[in-house]
Amino acid sequence: MSLPPFHLAFPVHDLAAARAFYGGVMGCPEGRSSDEWIDFDFHGHQIVAHLSGEAGDRASNPVDGHDVPVPHFGLVLDMDAWEALAERLKAAGTEFVIEPTIRFKGKPGQQATMFLRDPSGNALEFKAFADIGQLFAK
Repeated sequence: MSLPPFHLAFPVHDLAAARAFYGGVMGCPEGRSSDEWIDFDFHGHQIVAHLSGEAGDRASNPVDGHDVPVPHFGLVLDMDAWEALAERLKAAGTEFVIEPTIRFKGKPGQQATMFLRDPSGNALEFKAFADIGQLFAK
């Protein structure tokens, strides 16, 4: 199945910090940019960091024993890519909101997940499934 790339624009308070985080730490190639925004290739999806005085939200909901930040965005990766990203983030000294862990162990939808915040406080989640067919399992 081929999925169309999504587009997400989000606020950041510092473009240089966004460039260092998304381009450097996350390894997302940079596309077009201006003094007000930067496009990044987020695993084939277009995300755009827009300079704004307001970024990040501190609401959360309980999920499987953790306080999950809301709103958040991220990707469902294959397990090897998820493990490599977790190691890359740890090596960069990333402070996790929720450390890399397995959620819903032994239940439908079991998944590897991790949450972190970018330098502007935007929450990101990266997850992986041993069985991608469990993505929408109840």
